[in-house]
Amino acid sequence: MAEQAYTVVSDSETTGEEKTSSSFPEIAIGIDIGTSQCSVAVWSGSQVELVRNTRNRKLMKSYVTFKDEVPAGGVSDELAHEYDMLSGAAIFNMKRLIGRVDTDPVVHASKSLPFLVETLNIGVRPFIAALVNNMWRSTTPEEVLAIFLVELRAMAEVKLKRPVRNVVLTVPVSFSRFQLTRIERACAMAGLHVLRLMPEPTAVALLYAQQQQQSGHENMGSGSEKIALIFNMGAGYCDVAITATAGGVSQIKALAGSTVGGEDLLQNLMHHLLPNMDDLFSSHGIEEIKRMGLLRVATQNAIHLLSFDESVPIDVDLGNGTKLSKVLTRTELEEVNKEVFEKCEALIKRCLQAAKLEAEDVHDVIIVGGCSYVPKVRNIVMSICKRQELYSGMNPLEAAVRGAALEGAVASGISDPFGNLDLLTIQATPLSIGIQADGGDFVPVIHQNTTTPVRKEQIFTTVHDDQAEALILVYEGDEKAAEHNHLLGYFKIRGIPPAQKGVPEISVCMDIDASNVLRVFAGVIVHGTQRAPMPFMEVRMPTVDDGHGWSAQALHKMYGSTLDLVTVKKIQH
Repeated sequence: MAEQAYTVVSDSETTGEEKTSSSFPEIAIGIDIGTSQCSVAVWSGSQVELVRNTRNRKLMKSYVTFKDEVPAGGVSDELAHEYDMLSGAAIFNMKRLIGRVDTDPVVHASKSLPFLVETLNIGVRPFIAALVNNMWRSTTPEEVLAIFLVELRAMAEVKLKRPVRNVVLTVPVSFSRFQLTRIERACAMAGLHVLRLMPEPTAVALLYAQQQQQSGHENMGSGSEKIALIFNMGAGYCDVAITATAGGVSQIKALAGSTVGGEDLLQNLMHHLLPNMDDLFSSHGIEEIKRMGLLRVATQNAIHLLSFDESVPIDVDLGNGTKLSKVLTRTELEEVNKEVFEKCEALIKRCLQAAKLEAEDVHDVIIVGGCSYVPKVRNIVMSICKRQELYSGMNPLEAAVRGAALEGAVASGISDPFGNLDLLTIQATPLSIGIQADGGDFVPVIHQNTTTPVRKEQIFTTVHDDQAEALILVYEGDEKAAEHNHLLGYFKIRGIPPAQKGVPEISVCMDIDASNVLRVFAGVIVHGTQRAPMPFMEVRMPTVDDGHGWSAQALHKMYGSTLDLVTVKKIQH
């Protein structure tokens, strides 16, 4: 698809309403861009259909090659992926890297990828580059994702024979709001308007709701509530959700997510096979990249085969006198990745606890994602949920994109005469949102797993006599110390009336609407007929761009604790 150039669309073009000559609403497509592969689906009028590429494939490799003047993705030319990877020209794992700073452990783990990932360890965007004609060509995860989305959009337009503008994308549960803005920016660069960003297990929950609704119609039943646990593990992330479904309505009871996935299984096994790997590949020269790619391909193939066999031979010549020749067992793979599997167990247990459910309360257990075929993963889920068998009503590799396509049709206002689109997902907040108070603590205003849309308020007060200003630092996360969470933004409240500490009442209200937009309102509460000293502040979050860690450090250096707040404890009646 060499004729498709990568273009950046202006904000006015990506956010305004597009005029169409058709009187029919445009149906948004669903896109599931995984760390290693992606897919596109759309509501065809009676069911969801996956869009195939020119090679008639429904699943495509998620990568972009920079070897030519016009970068190209793996949408149509996926057979070249292995060669491009060995040459250092291919950038992939963009979903693991997007919206992360160079102090992030996920970024540091990516240094063993066969392209350049450099860090300064100061809390800024990492330097990423592909090897083009023996020179490093710098790029960003947003640019790589945008290039790939341009190709996906072009593929969909050819297959659907119409322009494509609106999209529903799946995202990991653990994505911060800052990362979500980066996804939206990449879509805007590709000329796509995001209708929804759906957590991947939430998309699966919507597909499950439709299946249960159809099953109820066939059985002439009333559609009693069913509880399902959804475990989604791909190459880059692991998510768990618990949903209560009845009559086409899916309510998310709890969400949990982590940055563990198949990439961790792969990296750990590569280090196991070649313990001095980091030293051997540290220079990122042409030959080192080739050896890194050869080891990666061999290890990837071994993990795939170990999903079906108890052992597999590995025989790969890395050059320069380094050769690997051994038999790898499934037990060895599981032992090397013991910590990864323990994190998976912890996620499931945490999600059940958050939903206040026991394993026996769950009707169906659904495993999706690329790692759903790993025997150890299946055994962990089945053991914790006390099951002998898993839900078999959906394809593990297609479930998320099918759910996204259903949401695309619903969000586009499409109606179905048979009621197949009479669907609704009641979302929940994947992470807590609050402010820094009480001496540097994170004080949640909206707690994790709160049903949205939602509006919550918390009252704070001053820590100094005659304190005239307060600094509101908004964070997202679940760590006790505010600095260990993700800073979304900050602003000042001015004009607090002179008073002893603990007397003024400062309201901090947070609102998440149906489109998942977060707004923070803050100001001084004045009782009686007295006039408020200053208008309330209303700020849409996030406001912080790259370097959010620097922002927090600079604010602390400038103000210290002079503008701090403390929580006003609620009186228990």
